[in-house]
Amino acid sequence: MSDLPGRFRELWDGIAPVGRDADSGGYLRYALTAPELRLREWFRAQADHRGMPVSEDGNGNLFAWWGDPTGTRDSSTQDRDGPTRGGAVLTGSHFDSVPHGGAYDGPLGIVSAFLAVDELRAARATPVRPVVVAAFVEEEGARFGVPCLGSRLLTGEIDVDRAAGLRDAAGVSFAEALGHRPAGADPALLGRFAAFVELHVEQGRALVDADAPVAVASAIWPHGRWRFELRGEGNHAGTTRMADRRDPMLTFAFTVLAANKEARLRGAHATVGRVAVEPNATNAIPSKVTGWLDARAAEPETLHDLVEAVQAKAAERARRDGTALTVTPESTTPLVAFDGGLAGRLASLLAAPVLPTGAGHDAGVLAAHLPTAMLFVRNPTGVSHSPAESATDDDCAAGVVALARVLEELACH
Repeated sequence: MSDLPGRFRELWDGIAPVGRDADSGGYLRYALTAPELRLREWFRAQADHRGMPVSEDGNGNLFAWWGDPTGTRDSSTQDRDGPTRGGAVLTGSHFDSVPHGGAYDGPLGIVSAFLAVDELRAARATPVRPVVVAAFVEEEGARFGVPCLGSRLLTGEIDVDRAAGLRDAAGVSFAEALGHRPAGADPALLGRFAAFVELHVEQGRALVDADAPVAVASAIWPHGRWRFELRGEGNHAGTTRMADRRDPMLTFAFTVLAANKEARLRGAHATVGRVAVEPNATNAIPSKVTGWLDARAAEPETLHDLVEAVQAKAAERARRDGTALTVTPESTTPLVAFDGGLAGRLASLLAAPVLPTGAGHDAGVLAAHLPTAMLFVRNPTGVSHSPAESATDDDCAAGVVALARVLEELACH
């Protein structure tokens, strides 16, 4: 099939307007909201167009199946709920975005997966193991607070009752948004997969520096999210003497600066990008400030020491300010070293560089349960989780070719 960049652009333009904010240019595709639901319908339509039956796992994750597990039947004769025997090769990503995020984070992996299937079919490749395109729910955690929620539920890495009760800013629970209580772990479904390969836009500029369009991931840094809740005494901004204040905003501000300093000292990353203030009035001293710390490091010990140091500094400042501190871990992900044999095999197959990442992905969750690898596509700006995130059509086409070669290697031989 010729003009792959053009075919990529045609398919990409079909989803590009969905959920885009006219003012920022970024995307508001929160899990199970109208824009993401439209993309899920697009997923079903694309799968149906290719004769790929779609199944759901009861947790909000979608799977489109190509190929018969026995290698003896055409995919059009498969049962609607997918193959029932192991050996399938899983690929895909997610549709949801961070607030005002970029276009490529997540959807690139799904669009590329469908195009990779097209490439294999055009080359008359026949899968001896099914190829399955996935769309995982709530990967970013922007709506319900826990990243990779869909893959965590599938693998049993989060309690079902906890997941069902997670609530968004409007008080809607995950179970309510899903329409039912999540099903939780599905060992039978998970056992059908022999490997997972996720293609993703690079969230950095290593490929720009390497002058390469595609790379293979080696590892994901350990990372997590911690909620810092600071309580003080709400009061009048104009009449309360400075010496009489118990202002949690002061404790919070100190905590943010401490996180920055402690991360720099350790060569780690620390970010406080979300904050909630009560009563959130210009002329009132806050009674409560809640901030979310995102922390990441190359080694688990470094991450542990970083978070401990930030908590200690925040606690000491709270004592001085007369405020109260509560720290709650919301999600933690250990160091993920992708399957060395699989990553090395793919790097050799593609003649591609190998690099680590500090970003979390569904691949990081699944890596504890089956051989997993990631492919990165060059991002010329090096910026992600922002409208400035980008990729050229030529590089996206190179990513499709790379993914097709990987799927052919894993599923067609």
